Amino acid sequence: MLSETPDMQDKQIIHIDQDAFFVSVELLKNSKLVGKPVIIGGTSDRGVVSSCSYEARKYGVHSAMSSRMAKQLCPHAVFIRGSMEEYSRYSQEVTEVLQQRVPLLEKASIDEHYIDMTGMDRFYGCMKYARELKELVRKETGLPISFGLSVNKTVSKMATNECKPNGELFVAQPEVTGFLNPLSIKKIPGLGQSTFIKLSEMGVKKISTLVQVPRQQLFKVLGNNGLSLWQKANGIDYSPVVPYREQKSIGKQHTFQRDSIDFAEIKQLITSMVVELAYELRKQQKLSACITVTIRYSNFETVSQQEKIPYTALDDYLIDKAKTLFDRTYNRRMLIRLVGVKLSSLVNGFEQINLYNASEERYSLYQAMDRIRDRFGEQAISLASTLELKL
Repeated sequence: MLSETPDMQDKQIIHIDQDAFFVSVELLKNSKLVGKPVIIGGTSDRGVVSSCSYEARKYGVHSAMSSRMAKQLCPHAVFIRGSMEEYSRYSQEVTEVLQQRVPLLEKASIDEHYIDMTGMDRFYGCMKYARELKELVRKETGLPISFGLSVNKTVSKMATNECKPNGELFVAQPEVTGFLNPLSIKKIPGLGQSTFIKLSEMGVKKISTLVQVPRQQLFKVLGNNGLSLWQKANGIDYSPVVPYREQKSIGKQHTFQRDSIDFAEIKQLITSMVVELAYELRKQQKLSACITVTIRYSNFETVSQQEKIPYTALDDYLIDKAKTLFDRTYNRRMLIRLVGVKLSSLVNGFEQINLYNASEERYSLYQAMDRIRDRFGEQAISLASTLELKL
């Protein structure tokens, strides 16, 4: 086992998770749903489950499952289409409550946050303060949360997962090994199904077994991911809490060889840029909550329009927004020299956000296209509407 550094021992990291977030928002709006199996997502047979209540999970329902299968497993469930606009708004409210009251906050996803309280335990009891934050979020937003407190991000997240829903768990440094060892390797953050199968075939199903596997063997089977998993299994994680900033963004822009006013081709170009940006978001497992379109006219005047949007990484939605913003931005009846698209307010995202507003067929198409790009490159597959670009 790797030796523990003083930095590891001194860390005080809180992980906060909004319990069954989409469902919690719906329960807030309609108290009659409390205690019932609730499923958020596509309501037609071609739809996909985006999220579900703990009552529905008892019947085997989970995200990414087809709505058809969910209905078969839990025919008495309440299906709700939901509203990503509302979920995004509640997510921002929780972030604002926390941001005003902690020294260092990372928004890890739409419903998860990390807080670094290191050093603050001299002035506040970290567990006591975490409980106060939990109650404050409930009071300010009405939403329940669970939290874990431990020596790093990995252990605190695993602690949260073990105490949900509406729970709390403190794992001190001397207790880390005893807490982790009995758990299934499935509990390790970032361990996917294919990795679980490979480790299971090696006879590794518990964390207590994984820590005994030589690191060289894990590297041989899983590459660098094997070394990362070994560290996590030993309760080691050096990753810092990254300060939350709305300014994080990705973008693309194109300067025309000749100033243009061919709107059809310009919108094809915008579509192509958005497709590339959305793929990059999904590859990084991120979501965007703001889109900006920029135009530079032939006289070098530059204008932009931006719009806050529900968290998403889906091509169709972003393409429509980008085209609408272009129409709102272009108002000079002048040739265009440059056009650009930027996606900002980025956070890490779970798959169920991408499932939202996607049919089962559409979701499968996104997955298939991304696999082709991952294997053969970003240009290996494109939308038909972007294939004849000559700009």
